Amino acid sequence: MAKKQIYILDTTLRDGQQSPGAGMSFEENIQYAELAHKLRIDILEAGFPSASSTDFAIVNQISKNMAERKSPMIISSLCQLREDQVHKTMEALAPSLAIGRARIHIYVPVDPELMPASLGKFAEDKQGIADTVYRLIKIMTDKGFEVEFSPEGYSRQRENFDFVTDVIRQAVKAGAKVINCPDTIGGASALQGEEYFINNMAKHKAIIEQEFPEREVIWSMHCHNDFGLAVQNSINGVTRGVARQIEGCINGIGERAGNAALEQCIMIIKQFGSQPNLQDEYYTNIDVSHIKEISDFIAENMLPRQPHFPITGQNAANHTSGGHTNAILKNPLAYQPFDPRDIGSEISFAFGPLSGGNHAQQIINKFNYVCTNEEKAEICQAIKDHFADRRKGITDEELLDGYKFYRSPIKLAHVAYSKNEDNTTTVHLDGRFFDKINLDITYKSKGSALSALNNAIAEYMPNIKLVDYHSRSTGLDIDAMCESTIILEYNGTRYTGVALDDDIEMSALKALANATNTVYIETNYKLN
Repeated sequence: MAKKQIYILDTTLRDGQQSPGAGMSFEENIQYAELAHKLRIDILEAGFPSASSTDFAIVNQISKNMAERKSPMIISSLCQLREDQVHKTMEALAPSLAIGRARIHIYVPVDPELMPASLGKFAEDKQGIADTVYRLIKIMTDKGFEVEFSPEGYSRQRENFDFVTDVIRQAVKAGAKVINCPDTIGGASALQGEEYFINNMAKHKAIIEQEFPEREVIWSMHCHNDFGLAVQNSINGVTRGVARQIEGCINGIGERAGNAALEQCIMIIKQFGSQPNLQDEYYTNIDVSHIKEISDFIAENMLPRQPHFPITGQNAANHTSGGHTNAILKNPLAYQPFDPRDIGSEISFAFGPLSGGNHAQQIINKFNYVCTNEEKAEICQAIKDHFADRRKGITDEELLDGYKFYRSPIKLAHVAYSKNEDNTTTVHLDGRFFDKINLDITYKSKGSALSALNNAIAEYMPNIKLVDYHSRSTGLDIDAMCESTIILEYNGTRYTGVALDDDIEMSALKALANATNTVYIETNYKLN
């Protein structure tokens, strides 16, 4: 079994930015090129220099940067079958040419429906098109540029097979080293049988090898995703066809429904490229440890990534089911086809309605709180009940809040207080107060409702001491809320409770209850 490298051409900065809303700033384009270099992309299609002065500047700057660091990454740029664009593109890529790492990607439509729409009357002059392909590519190869030629709309060439053969022939004759056979409209499928464009690629390869036996030509896939088949078609082009190069975009961005997602193609080749049923063994030189980093960059700066997106999506290594969580806690690959750490990601868990006690215990223990095997199921259910309306899950921090609510000795649904003329203060508590339910606390002395509650707490926690208390208005108007802060000292350590209410006394009562709960939990359930 022969080992064959599959070259990865990243067109995120060109085809990707042709997607509406996906354009990036000058600086972000430059940053992306640095990430592509770290990923060890083979060829970076840096843009379309003739599109605008900014696009020219982007390509030229990337070319300069990569030349200065002598990056092995080839810098490529697109141009149409026009001589003025050829010269513009050569100028933009001059720094890369100086170190022998410059490629120009030139194309012409061959799809019978696309040709007249794109070329006008020139579409009728097929010989003239073929001659122009030869002439312009010869200009570039004579200057030392590597050339990639694309018969645009290749997958829908139909009756134009002989014409396509001729333009490819002229491209190779002029020195083109890469022939890219794009599924421009994203309409190809293996279900087409003999008409499947991968079969035509094999036919064209055989013709070119017969006519140019001394030339080594790389055949390339460039697939769009209109039927969701871009990745599958790209992989088929390698494993069932003649392709040695795959073109696509990170996160599958691109025109219309996007291009083949490069990270998916890369990981499929890594996972399945050595299957015994394959004719050859396939591999890439990509450093997959940077896949998550570059994917996140595109999600943040170009187009959002779906949470369930394969390989790098937020949910791709995130689990909530109790059964899945239990298995993964024992074996990280139990419910993962590859180790997410390989691509710079991590397995994570989202606590939700289907989560189990092991998951809750794992999060609680991570925060260094007690959750024994005997009580984990009960605690898990209590947390679910506490967040009953959160069907989409809760964060780890929220789960900890639910755990602390479960552990709290004071759980009050309602608080009220009153004071009569003989200085008797009554505090009415609806809910749990340590081992009591619905309690009235009476305090006859100078002092406030806060003193009454503080005395009641001291019966259960005699070493507790209130060392600071202050309240403040949260606004300037008469209806502003009052925020109270209580600081308690217990066994030499201080704990703080904060609460809001429109009544100053009520906010103080709630703050004291919060502070007491904190003392109780931290001293009884915090792990050293």
